[in-house]
Amino acid sequence: MFYFPNVEKVQFEGTGSDNPFAFRHYNPDEVVLGKTMKEHLRFAVAYWHTLTQDGSDPFGQATNIRTWLADDPMQTARNRVEAGFEFFTKLGVPYYCFHDVDIAPEGETLKETFQNQDEIVTLLKEKMDETGVKLLWNTANMFSNPRFVHGAASTSNADVFAYAAAQVKKALEVGKELGAENYVFWGGREGYESLLNTDMKLEQDNMARFFHMAVDYAKEIGFDAQFLIEPKPKEPSKHQYDFDAATTMAFLQKYDLDKYFKLNLEANHATLAGHTFEHELNVARCYGALGSIDANQGDLLLGWDTDEFPTDLSAVTLAMYQILENGGIGRGGVNFDAKVRRGSFEMDDLFLAHIAGMDTFARGLKAAARLKEDGFFDKLIADRYDSFSTGIGAEIVAGKMDFHQLAAYATNHDRIQNKSSHLEMVKARLNEYLY
Repeated sequence: MFYFPNVEKVQFEGTGSDNPFAFRHYNPDEVVLGKTMKEHLRFAVAYWHTLTQDGSDPFGQATNIRTWLADDPMQTARNRVEAGFEFFTKLGVPYYCFHDVDIAPEGETLKETFQNQDEIVTLLKEKMDETGVKLLWNTANMFSNPRFVHGAASTSNADVFAYAAAQVKKALEVGKELGAENYVFWGGREGYESLLNTDMKLEQDNMARFFHMAVDYAKEIGFDAQFLIEPKPKEPSKHQYDFDAATTMAFLQKYDLDKYFKLNLEANHATLAGHTFEHELNVARCYGALGSIDANQGDLLLGWDTDEFPTDLSAVTLAMYQILENGGIGRGGVNFDAKVRRGSFEMDDLFLAHIAGMDTFARGLKAAARLKEDGFFDKLIADRYDSFSTGIGAEIVAGKMDFHQLAAYATNHDRIQNKSSHLEMVKARLNEYLY
């Protein structure tokens, strides 16, 4: 059975094509800065949005037409494996990602839940061997079930902490079995609503204990995936402990976890934190902790995580520039943590949305490569900070100055002249690279 009979394998046809099921910019074999687009971008499909999301929202019922749905939840799970790998291979993506509850429904008991997962993992492994599609990362959903109402690793209930540990233990075993290249922790409810009844230190200490246990168990079973934490500032918790890249790195350094973890950064989460995506990527890069990205965009008129497919060329170009400056994304990838809009409910819309995102990232990669080859930002930054390359500035950078010497220098050089940033001109020049 084919779940997408109207779509053949998506091919690159160039900008002259009017075929909506073809790439106009993403050519996986095109070489950019010494690597193919496929190697640079390492695209992945998010199982949860593509195969489990139904189009419902807080004000309306499901709208998505999905032919893999069955009355039996386990049969639906089996069908999703078939549909998913048909989709991955026709789209031509090398990777996919999932939460544990995406691939198999929870049972009446934890034991039954794990049995359900085992059955589906066997099917996933068969399909991966058959198609060559790989697992970029997996994770455990510890935020949807009511048991996690007060958090998982940061919970006030020790029984829940133990349940979460069992869930992650199983997820690490699944990751190893399927050859996951990374493992993600997203603390959807690792935060608090009010300090009136919260022991923040205990909660963060317990989170750190939890992460160290995960590191130890991964070593024990020989699971060598890169551990990633995905920051998010709010929603559902008002005060999440992994608010943004800088907050998360402070946590990792405080608890001696930074040697084991990098960051999986999402564009829409950056928006919710009041940052741009390139800001978050730059922060992670400064810490040597840029691990992977979730590709999407938010709606600036809405205050929640809308997870739209990325089509903002400017934002994507600046994000790709940060990735190129990082020397690439390593074991990470570009995972489309994005969902079709509620009105895009047809099966084939899943292809159209991913094609739009992949073409945007291909254009962003090429524009970022031009910026890098021309030294556009390098020249701007070198000129702006030129005072630190010679004279007193070079002495400051070399660590040769103290307050006595600087005060003496300032006394004799108090007629200060700053240079304009010419920011408006810079932005206009940037547009020439984009368009």
